[in-house]
Amino acid sequence: MTDPLSRIIATELQARPEQVDSAIRLLDEGNTVPFIARYRKEVTGGLDDTQLRQLETRLGYLRELEDRRQTILKSIEDQGKLTEQLAGAINATQSKNRTRRPLPALQTETPHPWADRY
Repeated sequence: MTDPLSRIIATELQARPEQVDSAIRLLDEGNTVPFIARYRKEVTGGLDDTQLRQLETRLGYLRELEDRRQTILKSIEDQGKLTEQLAGAINATQSKNRTRRPLPALQTETPHPWADRY
């Protein structure tokens, strides 16, 4: 079973999704990159050390991004401001930096009320 993260990483590494799935499973089980590269080549379909390191780094980034998206969506939903368009924009984000910028739909008219007083 191939999840969306596996497909993204497989495309970036120019590998098959099954190879990436196997490598992710091995990493999630606690195996190290050198161990997988040397002793589990048959399981990963021959992914080398460099590809496995790139996979590990990218997997961590994408998982953090997904967690950040879910946190943002939950926060906006709790405020009662979540729309389908806003959820789509958040889910389409491919960068953690983009999730840190305030979305125009959530900005108040006066972002710095203290500055207006002085």
